Amino acid sequence: MMYHSHNNYPIHADIMSNARDQDGAQKPENPEGSAQEAIQIILQKIIIAHQQSIALLQQTETAYGRLIPRQLLTLLERDSIVDVKLGDQIERKLTIMFSDIRDFTPLSESMTPRENFEFINSYLGVMEPVIDRHRGIIDKYMGDSIMALFTQSSDDAVSGSIALLEKLEHYNAGRARAGYVPIHIGVGLNTGMVIIGTVGGANRMDSTVIGDAVNLSSRIEEATKTYRTPLLISQNTLYDLADPSKYDIRFLDRIRVKGKTQPLSLYEVFDNDPAGLRNAKRASRQKFEEAIAFYHMKEIPLAMELLAECRKIAPDDIPAQIYLARCDEYLAAGQHTSTGELDAGLEWRKEFLIGIEEIDRCHEKLSDRINRFISSANGDGGKAMRDLLAFLADHARTCFKTEEALMRHHGYTFLDSHLQEHKRFIENFTALEEEAGAAKSDPRHLSFRTRLLLFDWFTGHIAKADRHMGRFLAYAT
Repeated sequence: MMYHSHNNYPIHADIMSNARDQDGAQKPENPEGSAQEAIQIILQKIIIAHQQSIALLQQTETAYGRLIPRQLLTLLERDSIVDVKLGDQIERKLTIMFSDIRDFTPLSESMTPRENFEFINSYLGVMEPVIDRHRGIIDKYMGDSIMALFTQSSDDAVSGSIALLEKLEHYNAGRARAGYVPIHIGVGLNTGMVIIGTVGGANRMDSTVIGDAVNLSSRIEEATKTYRTPLLISQNTLYDLADPSKYDIRFLDRIRVKGKTQPLSLYEVFDNDPAGLRNAKRASRQKFEEAIAFYHMKEIPLAMELLAECRKIAPDDIPAQIYLARCDEYLAAGQHTSTGELDAGLEWRKEFLIGIEEIDRCHEKLSDRINRFISSANGDGGKAMRDLLAFLADHARTCFKTEEALMRHHGYTFLDSHLQEHKRFIENFTALEEEAGAAKSDPRHLSFRTRLLLFDWFTGHIAKADRHMGRFLAYAT
């Protein structure tokens, strides 16, 4: 094949005007054939150019996918990044993960900027595939921190976090072989309703997740520093799990998050503890949770006695050490680290109102019944417990039935999630009822757990899920 020096079009020898046959005689010109072949050549070049453009577009799409994950495009119901518009949004219930490297500032100060950069990319490159394998979506990298979304189930988030910490062990083994110190991370999980969408201006747009559930996830991750434990989850995530017994979980504390009026219950997931410590925590879990209940009820000597037994079973149980220190602080200075509302009663707040009179009356009756239980629990605790549990069964039959009928009638978008929360609440108070009937658990611990369940129900379900349902029904009618 020969090429013209001016336009680089391929000119075949058999169509050149000066071509000759084998006898040396000039071949007759065939203008029509020459034109057809030239057109075919041009079309071929157009096809090649088109294919190259498609390939470039696909490469660009893949590159943008590293900035805005394809899973987010799917959630926004967009086929391509070019289809995304400012203000696109969708509401979802999901679990948010925040993770952060402990003591990163002093670590980074020991490295040059280039070493810092290489270390962060090395660490994030190891963690990203783990989150992806558990159907998580990495929403943001914030220096050494990761924010990820789990849109399918809370179990994906918990199992993914456990796998993340397992991967960290292998990563630290490699750092040790290279002569570097190990790193530690904290992971916080919370579940709730959020808005996923795009924000920004005409020239700069970004995807983001907005909602109270996001802020709580960040606060829970920060709490891992206080309790020196790598994985904490909220009551919202715990109650959303398909089967919490699959994991090693124990109640840890009730905290008041900055900027929030309602406290939050925290649970420790200790699946990643060394085998010896993990087994010891399993063996002492009942005593540990009773000790925490007694601490919050200001029965400090009982709490200290149980915590001392926990220390004998699990000497390296750091949260048990923290609670023993709190007990000492209370005896020495009267300082009690607690939210206090479990004994003071449930204060009725406007965020408990959902705007449907019949349901609001049910919730007010439940609030009143909780406070009557708290005030009478110091008297005939057994009768107060039985009466309350009987009331809860009636409440579920009446109030839940009304809510579910309204949601079905109006086609509530999050019906399945709401039904799951109702089901889990019934399972929880039924389990308490069985324990109370068997008379094998300490009545004071049962009372504490019952209050915990009901206070969490008001703050996690009534003030969140029910209010969301109420707004939906208000627009629907």
